[in-house]
Amino acid sequence: MSKFDPIIDVEEDGLLTPTVRRWSEEKYSLLGSYANIFTTSMCKKWNQLVYLDLFAGAGYARIKSTNRLVMSSSLIALSLPVPFTKYILCEENKEKFDALKTRVSRDFPAADVTLIHGDVNKKVWEVKRSIPRYGKGNTLLSFSFVDPFSLNLDFNTIKVLGSRMNMDFLILLALGMDANRNFKSYLLNNSSKVAKFIDDDFWTKKTENLINSSDFMRFLSSTYDDNMLKLGYKEAADKQIVRSHVKNLSLYHLAFYSKHDLGNQFWNDMRKYTDKQISLF
Repeated sequence: MSKFDPIIDVEEDGLLTPTVRRWSEEKYSLLGSYANIFTTSMCKKWNQLVYLDLFAGAGYARIKSTNRLVMSSSLIALSLPVPFTKYILCEENKEKFDALKTRVSRDFPAADVTLIHGDVNKKVWEVKRSIPRYGKGNTLLSFSFVDPFSLNLDFNTIKVLGSRMNMDFLILLALGMDANRNFKSYLLNNSSKVAKFIDDDFWTKKTENLINSSDFMRFLSSTYDDNMLKLGYKEAADKQIVRSHVKNLSLYHLAFYSKHDLGNQFWNDMRKYTDKQISLF
């Protein structure tokens, strides 16, 4: 397998570059490492490989503590030694979208990229229509990276994309950043955001015995796994917990889901390798 370092330094280009925390490097490393395994291993077995980034960002990010400028998820995927045959990038923020569009057209003019501006929860059918046609003799396998800043990801979005397709998902579950911090408020107000996140309008009836925010986080995580099982996905692989470098607090879980045992094997093997690399940061 070709060597690939997902943490890719870039130069200032005058376009919008969001500032992120240092732990984003861990996220980028995991994403890029898995995507590299995915394309390298599957390029000769499937006719088409599609990458979807549902919260694609601006393409560049600045690490706050070091001022380091690096590629973020969508451009990391475009930089793979063995590229995907199709890229579908969705971003709601107009400034980020414009910066991403410029960087993609400037730096990856030969890539087959569809850019979609808007909230992916509202644009999911447009995203799905952008996936190339496939069938016997023209097989297709997809990998979707889903990186919301909070629980603002409707499970229906995942259902639309994953229910009938061969699609692996790497999803950021904002359990520490959002669910933990807003635990009491969500329960008291019967949060519709939580209802959409786990696709259950009556979710509060299942939380009557929860004692604290840790119980709430476990409830959301296990419910999400159960929902993915119902879509035909394998039992979830171990989640990667990303922690704050300052207080070692749990910030979010990176959850991987695949309909194939080989996908989970790739994820677990990749985590063993990247854990060693991440410890060097």
